[in-house]
Amino acid sequence: MSAAPLRSPALRPHRMKKEESFLGKLGGTLARKKKAKEVSDLQEEGKNAINAPMNPSAVDIHPEDTLLEENEERTMIDPNSKEDPKFKELIKVLIDWINDVLVEERIIVKQLEEDLYDGQVLQKLLEKLADRKLNVAEVTQSEIGQKQKLQTVLEAVHDLLRPHGWTIKWNVDSIHGKNLISILHLLVALAMHFRAPIRLPEHVSVQVVVVRVSTNSWEEQRGILHSWARDAFDTLFDHAPDKLSVVKKSLITFVNKHLNKLNLEVTELETQFADGVYLVLLMGLLEDYFVPLHNFYLTPESFDQKVHNVSFAFELMQDGGLKKPKARPEDVVNLDLKSTLRVLYNLFTKYKNVE
Repeated sequence: MSAAPLRSPALRPHRMKKEESFLGKLGGTLARKKKAKEVSDLQEEGKNAINAPMNPSAVDIHPEDTLLEENEERTMIDPNSKEDPKFKELIKVLIDWINDVLVEERIIVKQLEEDLYDGQVLQKLLEKLADRKLNVAEVTQSEIGQKQKLQTVLEAVHDLLRPHGWTIKWNVDSIHGKNLISILHLLVALAMHFRAPIRLPEHVSVQVVVVRVSTNSWEEQRGILHSWARDAFDTLFDHAPDKLSVVKKSLITFVNKHLNKLNLEVTELETQFADGVYLVLLMGLLEDYFVPLHNFYLTPESFDQKVHNVSFAFELMQDGGLKKPKARPEDVVNLDLKSTLRVLYNLFTKYKNVE
């Protein structure tokens, strides 16, 4: 086996000026309509965020939600958000997915907060998705036992997600406290990590009310907590598949402009970048440095070696000033075209004028 690859070499980044993306030019009428709607949505969201703290509350605060200790706070979802069709769709998609995964366990989830808070369903879900057995008690009735089980399950989840850059937005107390936002964050992360065969609704915004108690008084704040949004490539695949060939052709032209210098040529984006070799070599060409061959596997054979190459290429991209790619290295290795296009498009955006 090859020696363990080393860290990336020192880089000499170019200064490139930002230019208009070619996706915007290719979208036609659809792109203009989408852009207008996105701008409108963004303006409305911004207006809500600015005005919300000044507006009187439209939320019915239940008495038990104000019975808090000093400096304690509680987060509640605005009832209007709960009635939003996209929010309802997100919940339904996730419930259906869980029930499909656990069909052999004869587990049926009807309500996320009530069915997932004690860790039992989450344990079964993770065991099925990760194909591993967790060392936890099967049934626990006490609150202490439930939290101990949740702790074990969530630690296993974190071990899976953290190496891939996921931000953890939940904990034992929030899940056991039936905080729907935390539960949704957890489920969306699991669905995306395990590449669930589901389609999450676009632009799902959740407005929340935060009640906080301080020195004999309580205050309330409102605002947008999170938005589960999809990007331009999701829209491209779903609504403009006819434009896909145009995008692929433009990206192939871009990468070959540089790879041809090494007598290499790309004809299939899905397969030829899957082992990470071309990505590493392309970064060296774009940033004008030689990548030592001992830093990566020139002829990778195993899945892990290919993942290493793609991860290493991602490091070079970040060293060159690009944001961490949204795609996972495993997705590129698994021939996920959308993930590969996202990575290459980011390179195109910055380096399209590099000779």
